[in-house]
Amino acid sequence: MATAENSNHGFEGWQGTDVTPIEVLEEVRGRGRVWEDLATQYGVTNPDPPWKIDLEATCDMLAADSCVKPYDQVEPGSCALPSLERRAEEDDLSETIYADVPFPERQLLALAHSMLKRGLFTEEELARHMEEVGRRLNSI
Repeated sequence: MATAENSNHGFEGWQGTDVTPIEVLEEVRGRGRVWEDLATQYGVTNPDPPWKIDLEATCDMLAADSCVKPYDQVEPGSCALPSLERRAEEDDLSETIYADVPFPERQLLALAHSMLKRGLFTEEELARHMEEVGRRLNSI
């Protein structure tokens, strides 16, 4: 397991960021379809992708009370992905395996990476859901 150097960011008990590439996310990264290109292709003028608010809400929901409490007061296990750990992992992943991906796609890949590494869902589950979303989008 590869971890980012100096990636404990001062969080006691945290093992650091696992920067081992994940196949399903590498496939997404390799496609190169970023919001800026898609917005231009479809004539959309909003600079933010429609999924950005869902991304931010997902981060907040996973963080639970870690958004409003000092890190040392967050009860272990009280949230799936503490906000400070998520941000630190996002930084580590943005400097390593997702360095070539623009924001906000980089943030999305980093969140999915962190969730997969924590076992919140499997690569197979993610691939299946992505396939289903693709089918629905292409059926319109």
